[in-house]
Amino acid sequence: MKKYEFLEHTADAKFRAYGKSLEEAFSNAAEAMASIIFEEGKVEPKLNKAIQAEGEDLKSLLVKFLGEFIYLLDAEGFAFSRVASLTINKTAGGYRLAAIAKGDKYSDKYEILGDVKAVTYNDMEIREEKGRAWVQVVVDI
Repeated sequence: MKKYEFLEHTADAKFRAYGKSLEEAFSNAAEAMASIIFEEGKVEPKLNKAIQAEGEDLKSLLVKFLGEFIYLLDAEGFAFSRVASLTINKTAGGYRLAAIAKGDKYSDKYEILGDVKAVTYNDMEIREEKGRAWVQVVVDI
C-alpha cells in the first residue's frame, strides 16, 4: 500500500494519505506534508519530539496535528522526518492525539524545497473502513 499521493490542485498542494488505521493515515499525512518542505528521506531521525493535539472532531484534530509540524519548524527549527508512534483516543469533548515525531535540528544540510503556510479545511476528507483509512488534505503553500 502506498503511503500517500499528490492530487491535482490549482494553487495549493493537495494529497491523500493512506493507512491500515486512522493513526497510520495521520502519520503518512505528516510525511506527505514534510515531503513538500524537504526532500523525502533526507531528514535524519536523530531527535524525538512529543506532539499532542486535541480537536472536537477528526478534521480539527488533523488540522491541529499537521499544524504542529509547521509551528515546530518555524519556532524551534525542528525538521520532521517521520512519526515513530501515534495514538488517537476519543474523549468526552472530541479526540486527543499523542505522537512521537522523529527529526533533526534544521541546518544547511537540509534544503527547503517549499513552504507550507497553513493546513486548511478546504476539500478535507477522512474515511475509515475496516482495515483501511485515508485522509485528504489541502495545504496553503
